[in-house]
Amino acid sequence: MRTPATLVALLLTCATSHSADQLEGNVPSMIYPETKRIDVTEEHFGQTIADPYRWLENKVAEDRAVRSWIEAQNAVTRSYLDTLPGRDHFRKRMTELLDYERYTVPRKRGDRYFFNVIKGNENQPSLYVREGVFGDSRLLIDPNSWSEDGADALAIWSASDDGRFVGFGIQTNGSDWRTLRVLDVDSGEILDDVVEMARFTRIAWAPDGSGFFYSRVPKPADGRADAVVANHAVYFHRLGTDQAEDRLIYATPERPELLHGADRVSGGRYLTISSTPGTNESSLTIVDLQSDDWKPRTVVADMDSAWYVIGNDEQRLLLATTHEAERVRIVSLDLAEDNPKPKELIAEAADGAVLDSAVLAGDTLLVNYQLDVKTELRRFTLDGKPDGTVNLPGVGSARFLEGDAREAFFVFTSYDAPIAIYHYDTASETVTTWVEPKVPIDLSKFHVEQRFYRSKDYTEVPMFISRRKDVKGPAPTLLYGYGGFGISQIPIYNPMYLSLVEQGGVLAIANIRGGGEYGRAWHRAGQLENKQNTFDDFIAGGEFLKRVGVTTPKGLAIQGESAGGMLVGAVTNQRPDLFDVALPGVGVMDMLRYDKFTGGALWRGEYGDPADKASFRNLLTYSPYHTIRDGEDYPAILATTADADDRVVPAHTFKYIAALQAADLGPKPRLVRIETRAGHGSGLPTDKAVAQNADLYAFAAYWTGLKITPAE
Repeated sequence: MRTPATLVALLLTCATSHSADQLEGNVPSMIYPETKRIDVTEEHFGQTIADPYRWLENKVAEDRAVRSWIEAQNAVTRSYLDTLPGRDHFRKRMTELLDYERYTVPRKRGDRYFFNVIKGNENQPSLYVREGVFGDSRLLIDPNSWSEDGADALAIWSASDDGRFVGFGIQTNGSDWRTLRVLDVDSGEILDDVVEMARFTRIAWAPDGSGFFYSRVPKPADGRADAVVANHAVYFHRLGTDQAEDRLIYATPERPELLHGADRVSGGRYLTISSTPGTNESSLTIVDLQSDDWKPRTVVADMDSAWYVIGNDEQRLLLATTHEAERVRIVSLDLAEDNPKPKELIAEAADGAVLDSAVLAGDTLLVNYQLDVKTELRRFTLDGKPDGTVNLPGVGSARFLEGDAREAFFVFTSYDAPIAIYHYDTASETVTTWVEPKVPIDLSKFHVEQRFYRSKDYTEVPMFISRRKDVKGPAPTLLYGYGGFGISQIPIYNPMYLSLVEQGGVLAIANIRGGGEYGRAWHRAGQLENKQNTFDDFIAGGEFLKRVGVTTPKGLAIQGESAGGMLVGAVTNQRPDLFDVALPGVGVMDMLRYDKFTGGALWRGEYGDPADKASFRNLLTYSPYHTIRDGEDYPAILATTADADDRVVPAHTFKYIAALQAADLGPKPRLVRIETRAGHGSGLPTDKAVAQNADLYAFAAYWTGLKITPAE
């Protein structure tokens, strides 16, 4: 990256040497790039809100001042990070730990099995096919050749029922926009079909392979990629035709804020369309693909519950739903009826387990449950009778993702178990390893345990703690959290984390409210007006780690991305004394204007509408940009974002870091790392992910006192 000549003197000032004095409080003052302030204020419900850094919301590609600000910030941050001890070790070690083959669960179409593989340190996963379940693999699509820096990715793909064609989506610069193309599997040729402006979409093939269904929004009139998401609609593209001829299948012009996700299970009779304002709840519309007119029929009109289609048994649609079930149940809808009503097949689990997902495999339902954030796989007949369980290789996360009358596939992983794929014979109930990777690290040296602690209101919150077996006493700790949108933080293998843990650090993952670990009630307890529970849970997790001696008194780092980035920003403002390092990534930091950008309006169901008085008052209590406590001693902060993020626009982090740097928060650094040609995280090349995480962990290790001992 080009460094402006005017910054040379500034960089020389900021590139101070690091010593133990910094942990003792004798920290040289940081000199940050000057960020201009503008006079912008607004009145909201009788309260004046200042927004002096609103100019940083301007489009990066169009505003030279914003680009210069990014260059200046990156230059100062780079000069600081490059001097940190341990950074080169983390970069080297992460690269080594990623040097193995990672597979996804295969999808069977016809007699072919399609799956992704990323080999070693390739930047992007490629698409492969096997003729037969244990046959030889053949490369179909290699996105690593699409760009010099590896920033273009194979974002989505779907094979036709007979396995003849693969529709796939190309992602550029980490954007949420997709360009859809079609591959002929036999010849390896890319067809002439091109579909642009696909966004928040799947690819669902028609049963006869004549074309596919997808979702898109109208092309923005001004061509801006950061336009507000509106008028999402489902279309059908027939192979060999121009996109202008694509058939509109479903839209709601009377409600332009809705998203419409179209899907069809392999071999399924129905196209199913879930419509949502951005929450987990949705209405459900079906299209009978055996009919001549493909007329949409709404079978669930309200958006009070979540509905996840499992498959169909003739005209009986099988669904998992939160309707009258906080922890999810399975019901059927008889589509032969004029007004079908849900009929319960599998009730809410009596033992408190949350039904996570399910797969239809012939006359068997393979159901994935979470019990205290650990997976159990259970079998049921199609009339809902229990039919045994599936043995797992250990305690962790597992999920059936594909199945038919003869076989199914499930994935298993944990913090100390790399992602492995298993083949399941549905008749004999035999489990066979399909892929079990060999990783370049001795995992027997690590110990993972689950602990429970009490939050401010005495709610019990689970937490997973990973460390080396020989690390017995307090040690520098990284506490990670998310707590939003009903998304559970399940145990999953991450080599990046292991590079920190093998150095003697501790990894703690808190399953705070706002996630889905205990069903819809757990989500709602950290949503909207209850959002403070999410922060209280995380703060209580930090207090627990220090109180019981897991971490050292000055050795607690916190991290989160997206909604988790907002979490980190909010709790840092609320308890700057508790945390020693904060790593907020791609965070939603301006809670009063989040709905003004791209898909931000879709999050009103999670956070509340800033235009509503009660919601505004609540949002203002925790908005990271607005609640910085001038005059307090803050932890060291390294925020991360990307210049092409069109989901949580980088302006959130730009404004937040400008406000931090302008405040009197003590001598520790408040820095921002801004990635180029990258987005919200999806499609991030391996080398960029390694470089970013090496910077983050070196920063955290330094400011928590973790000593780095490079491997011989």
